[in-house]
Amino acid sequence: MGKGARLPHDRGDLLWTSADGPSNRLLGSIDRWVTAMLADDGIDAPVMEGGPTSSATIVARADGLVAGTAAVDHLLQIWAMDVHVDWSARDGRKVSAGGVVGTLRGSTASMLRIERTVLNILGHLSGIATATSKWAHLAPGQIACTRKTTYGLLDKWAVHLGGGLTHRLDRADALMLKENDLAGHGQDELEQVHNALGNLNVEPNHAFVEIEVRSERQAVTAALAWSLREDLKGTVPFVIMLDNLSPETCREVANQLKGMGQREQVVLEASGGIRLEDLKDWKESGMDVLSTSAVNRGVAPLDLSMLMDGA
Repeated sequence: MGKGARLPHDRGDLLWTSADGPSNRLLGSIDRWVTAMLADDGIDAPVMEGGPTSSATIVARADGLVAGTAAVDHLLQIWAMDVHVDWSARDGRKVSAGGVVGTLRGSTASMLRIERTVLNILGHLSGIATATSKWAHLAPGQIACTRKTTYGLLDKWAVHLGGGLTHRLDRADALMLKENDLAGHGQDELEQVHNALGNLNVEPNHAFVEIEVRSERQAVTAALAWSLREDLKGTVPFVIMLDNLSPETCREVANQLKGMGQREQVVLEASGGIRLEDLKDWKESGMDVLSTSAVNRGVAPLDLSMLMDGA
């Protein structure tokens, strides 16, 4: 892939930008998830408890990157209109241990009812953003998440805030051919790759085309099959994802495609078994993208507390 070219996996601006905040697409996801979270906490109608008022401060107990304030804003606007928040650290901002994230003011009873959901949202998403930022610091512009998420687009939004790439936003966002998709296209793995790409129909809304391969031979076959698609070249990015191959094998694939004159025509992505402590090896593997679910699955939430006045 040409130097300086934008990776097709960079879809985060369709969810959130620093200038405009959350997009309608992200707001729709926020609304669905917030509704479900509150319902699980016994809240199925807007909370308007009234009564005595107070303030409560959300404090970080560890260093991290804040994510989820836009979701809390939405929660308060729709579900707890007698509570307001002043943010000291909004989405994408760093916070230090002991630092104030925000201060809630309004009905004490309403704050107590929404407290757990607010902290769950902020803790979960800030944990993902914080973890992603560690990966992105070591491999800037290369780290992408997968569709293995807990809260769908909310997780991908947090990855974006942490400096990672969102990859596909949903299944229809890009056309991806995985092992199960290839199964019906031939008798062996090379025939399957060649036939699948040769018969491929791409929709105008597809941001890119991606094929998952599990060997060096499959990767070379995919690049050559794509080179025959004169109708698609230059119209949509083509990604070859090397699944569960070592950094050394990935480097060999990149070098072989370069020698064949095919390297600039494809985006190379590695996925599977990529660990934070091995990023140095992966950075030197010739890959454009390193995708992993480790940036958002099983990530520890950022430790936050909400303390009422006088607590």
